[in-house]
Amino acid sequence: MTSTTRIQVTLDAELAAAVDEFGGAEPRSRAVRDLAVRGAEAIRAERAGRRDAQMHLLRIAAGEDDGYDFAVSDQLHASR
Repeated sequence: MTSTTRIQVTLDAELAAAVDEFGGAEPRSRAVRDLAVRGAEAIRAERAGRRDAQMHLLRIAAGEDDGYDFAVSDQLHASR
């Protein structure tokens, strides 16, 4: 008997395809676990990238990023 809580997961067509593609010779339960853990890692990375992008834009808007000069941008748009 295991002391770890178990969950039920419906093996729908989409999950079955992922398990078939990435599961290899692993038992299905191990493949589902690995897919869930890697998916969580990917979501964390995506969220971190989104936060970094927002912070970058906020630094630009606050004038804290020397790589962006709004006066030059204004001049470029005015010349069009």
